[in-house]
Amino acid sequence: MLLVNENDKEYRFGDSGPKYLMRGPNVDFGIVRLKPGEGFPCHYHERIEEDFFVLTGEIEFTINGEKKYILKKGDFIHIEPKESHYLENIGSTAAKAAFVKAPYDPEDKVDVE
Repeated sequence: MLLVNENDKEYRFGDSGPKYLMRGPNVDFGIVRLKPGEGFPCHYHERIEEDFFVLTGEIEFTINGEKKYILKKGDFIHIEPKESHYLENIGSTAAKAAFVKAPYDPEDKVDVE
């Protein structure tokens, strides 16, 4: 059993970016926060599936460099392995989404220029 409060963890970039509430052994779970106009670098995973559930704000997801989806509170997106994804907060307030990555593999991330 694991019990964690979001406030006990820190965002990667101080007040934004991802923060993991759980890492492995089978799945990652976390929260990503993006300030207005902020993006999270485009990347993909060889084996990992990644899901996002938007909690607040508006996040534009660009999949494979071409398809764009604007997600708002309550929207969910599933990203398959090898699908590149770029996230950007297109709203005027901070945006937050919960994310799940599985299977657990901290080395499975390929940055896309």
